[in-house]
Amino acid sequence: MWKPSQPGASSVPPAPEPVRPTATPAPTYEPPARAAAPTGDQATIGKGLVIKGEISGSESLFIDGKVEGTINLPGNRVTVGRNGQVAANITSREIVVLGKVRGNITATDRVDIRSEGALTGDVTAARISIEDGAFFKGGIDIRKPDAKSGAPAPAAEPVKAVQA
Repeated sequence: MWKPSQPGASSVPPAPEPVRPTATPAPTYEPPARAAAPTGDQATIGKGLVIKGEISGSESLFIDGKVEGTINLPGNRVTVGRNGQVAANITSREIVVLGKVRGNITATDRVDIRSEGALTGDVTAARISIEDGAFFKGGIDIRKPDAKSGAPAPAAEPVKAVQA
């Protein structure tokens, strides 16, 4: 029981210290994951896999291994990872190159060659992005989608560009 320690002190015990909530750690920021494609799923070819032949389907693809042949994934995204080595012609909605690609690529939307990526081959796309430090050797044909039929409109003359 509480007793006043000094003469003349109040005989009312002090109010108990309020219980303070424990500090919760600040949440760490995680950027929202970009959807790989409207279809939702994404297949992965791991860095220990080697595939020779034709790849086609209806979902996006992440390649971190070796692929030789053709890749046909219209309406989806093909991403060649840092360890990816592709010797194939690629047809897709969107193509992102972080590894090495040798072959012609056609994208109905965009091609993105990142700084650590290397592409040797011709590009046909509506949009293209080549980061500083990326390697590209080939031609670029920018084709805007035709509003009526959805087919690419013919370009006057392909642009030839070489970046070392």
